Amino acid sequence: MRHPPLRESATRASILRVDRHGQVIRRTSRRRASWTGAARDATLPDVVVVGILALAALAGWLYLACGHGGFWRTGPGLPDGGADPPEWPDVVAVVPARDEAAVLPETLPTLLAQEYPGRFRVVLVDDASTDGTAETAGRLATERLLIVPAAERPDGWAGKVWAMSEGVRAAGDPEFLLFTDADIAHGPGALKKLVRAATEGERDLVSQMATLRTHTAWERAIVPAFVYFFAQLYPFRRVSRDGARTAAAAGGCVLVRRAALDRAGGLGRIRGALIDDVALGRLVKRSGGRCRLDLSRDVASRRPYPRLADLWTMVARSAYDQLRYSPPLLAGTVLALLLTYAVPPAATLAGLAALALGGGAPAAPAAPAVLAAGAGALAWTIMTLTYVPMLRFYGLSPLRAPALPLVALMYAAMTVDSARRHYTGEGTPWKGRAPLTPAGPPRPR
Repeated sequence: MRHPPLRESATRASILRVDRHGQVIRRTSRRRASWTGAARDATLPDVVVVGILALAALAGWLYLACGHGGFWRTGPGLPDGGADPPEWPDVVAVVPARDEAAVLPETLPTLLAQEYPGRFRVVLVDDASTDGTAETAGRLATERLLIVPAAERPDGWAGKVWAMSEGVRAAGDPEFLLFTDADIAHGPGALKKLVRAATEGERDLVSQMATLRTHTAWERAIVPAFVYFFAQLYPFRRVSRDGARTAAAAGGCVLVRRAALDRAGGLGRIRGALIDDVALGRLVKRSGGRCRLDLSRDVASRRPYPRLADLWTMVARSAYDQLRYSPPLLAGTVLALLLTYAVPPAATLAGLAALALGGGAPAAPAAPAVLAAGAGALAWTIMTLTYVPMLRFYGLSPLRAPALPLVALMYAAMTVDSARRHYTGEGTPWKGRAPLTPAGPPRPR
């Protein structure tokens, strides 16, 4: 019996063949196969670029994790014990307060009730409040409290720094000044630990980063990352290391020797600073002072940020000031955030997608995709692991850590918005007060 010859029939989607037994065989279309190959060839250079970016991000994270002052560590903090000084020095706390009547009942009593063996007083500076801040403080007063109204703010002074200066003027001549915010609650022995750390370690400035609120969903999403990014900018161990250029403080709780502040030139040297805590840390350290900065559970902020808009304003108010109102620094910061935080997950997903689309491709073209996915995943993993300690410090699940890139992108947007507000003249008013322009004196470098 003779079998019919092989026949081919071309269609748009496929090529049909009939074998000698009359069975129809469907083969992949030449046109479709060539299209897939062309697509693979076209995306190959893109995957190579992604792989290179992923390697750069990985190198960055290896440095950050291993060589950037252990910024991701959350301990050990100030010790509970230690050697008491022969004589406990005089301390005056300076509390600048503007429209803080709502929060003072939660915070001021904790400061007035400090278990401190030496002489301790509190100067609360009412900075032109309109909500009865001074009256509220008066109802909470003990013999330790002095309430003073701030004089009219001179040109060139940031509001908070001027109020701090007014408090220093009213404080007299104590050995130590404690600058603290009106929204900060202090544990009973917080001041004693601060002074012990300053005297035993011969420090001119001891600062503690207060624990911030994480009651709402937005606070839990953004606040731990805010502290993490601050520690990445100013690694606490480097701040505390003599000879290191890194200098900063956390404004909620800063104990400073009066003599060291005077030697550095006083608060007038940083009168235009919107980020006054970092400026104060720089001022003291770069005049030869010895500093220390730690995370703390002894001091905690009671200020709520229930909405995204509240947190956004908090960051946007001073982010561009931190960049010295410099467009090149803004561009560099945004690019650095994208490379460090956005590239690792993007490279991981892009590499995996390229591998999936390249199914039966030869081994060589798959190498760039493997590189992109592997380097991106490793960088993402390191990033995640460095964020876990901060989440645990705040009592949050480590499962939140892989989402850090999303929060970083949000911070990049806040920073860009800070610049936009500056150039459009919007600024970000603080409690009804117009923002200070960058025309004031330069901050200490």
